[in-house]
Amino acid sequence: MGWSWDWGQLVSPAIVLVLIACAVVFAHSGLQGSHGLAALREAAAEETRLAAELASVSAERAELANRVRRLDERYLDLDLLDERARAVLGYIREDELMIR
Repeated sequence: MGWSWDWGQLVSPAIVLVLIACAVVFAHSGLQGSHGLAALREAAAEETRLAAELASVSAERAELANRVRRLDERYLDLDLLDERARAVLGYIREDELMIR
């Protein structure tokens, strides 16, 4: 009697091992890959940071738009005009003291 291989006994465990290896690879990719859960958490944190930055920039823009509107000739704010002229041109009135 010689040794005879039953290919069914070898193929079934090999298929199971290949399927397990595929499941491990896909699970790792789903958790740590470039489109996995780790990337999703990073994207959510980036979205939160950018939303805060957008709110800050929007508030700054609204403030600047208000100042521009107050310098428009239809809504001229003389105090703001005086402040800007002094800051840009370095003007002072005769009754004021300049401290450097």
